[in-house]
Amino acid sequence: MFSKFFKKEEKAKPAAPEIMGLRLGGAFELDTLKLRLIEPHLIIEGAAKTQLIQAVGMVKLDQSSTMLRFYTDDDSFVQVILNGGMTENHIEDVKLWYFYETKSVSSDSDWNRLLDGEISQPTYSLEGHAFDRVWDDVGENSPPIAMTETTYAEDEGKSDTDQFMMLYERNISEDLDEYVIVSGEEKIIDYRADRCLVISTGFNLRSEDITIIG
Repeated sequence: MFSKFFKKEEKAKPAAPEIMGLRLGGAFELDTLKLRLIEPHLIIEGAAKTQLIQAVGMVKLDQSSTMLRFYTDDDSFVQVILNGGMTENHIEDVKLWYFYETKSVSSDSDWNRLLDGEISQPTYSLEGHAFDRVWDDVGENSPPIAMTETTYAEDEGKSDTDQFMMLYERNISEDLDEYVIVSGEEKIIDYRADRCLVISTGFNLRSEDITIIG
């Protein structure tokens, strides 16, 4: 009868945020017609129609704005920007991003070089395309934007990653723009900094481009 007093209480896992029906462990389908029409103009190739959400990230951009990221099994993530609240009425922007390249950063000198001038440039070149910097400062220097992303994963629980990012864009047509995020990412593991440079490309999504199936 006393055994219940000695049992360790199981800690409830923190709930990952949800929006638009997107949730940890859920799945969605993309509009294949839209993909077929725009993919020839984009850097990405072979985006999967059906994608499973394996992790969810959240960043508090400021007191009123939040960024959510839904990472999938197709090396992509749906990014949702909200302003003023956490309901669909507060959504300002939705994009689908694909990881283009990830490189480890092993030395402090390489890391500082990235932060001081390589992540943020007036123009970023990728596969022969020129992308213009979006987050321009008032002066000549526009340092990367610092943020901390809290990520929720089914197997690994919750973790934090510091990111130093810059956003770039290029106009393809009246209805289509392509974007690049260049990000220096740092996570402390066993009191040591694990760092990498991550490049992702993306494009805008509308709510009707996504169908929730799970």
